Amino acid sequence: MSRPRQDPDLVRPYVRTGGRTRPSKDVRLESLVFAATGTLPGLSPDARRVIALFAPAQGGGLAVADIASALALPPSTTRILVADLIDHGLMTLAQGNNVDRPPASLLERVLNGLRANA
Repeated sequence: MSRPRQDPDLVRPYVRTGGRTRPSKDVRLESLVFAATGTLPGLSPDARRVIALFAPAQGGGLAVADIASALALPPSTTRILVADLIDHGLMTLAQGNNVDRPPASLLERVLNGLRANA
């Protein structure tokens, strides 16, 4: 029989997200987010931890995957927490510009070329 875990921060993901399983916004792991200035009283401890990550960044953005890794949280939970902070106006989501992306056909040709040379 195994012993119970001695992890002091053992909180289930569904407790951290209030039972929600999907973020309110389209927040992906590769999404780049920026912290807005200010704070909101009554933030959860997890939300405060997310905001605290941005203090050393001095205005720089972080990917959602980096936030999940730094806080040792499941990626799905982190996506929901970040979406909540965006809803409260404490974070902004970087908007990508589809005009700057190369066409899919070019990417496929590059991939095929790499596979041929491998």
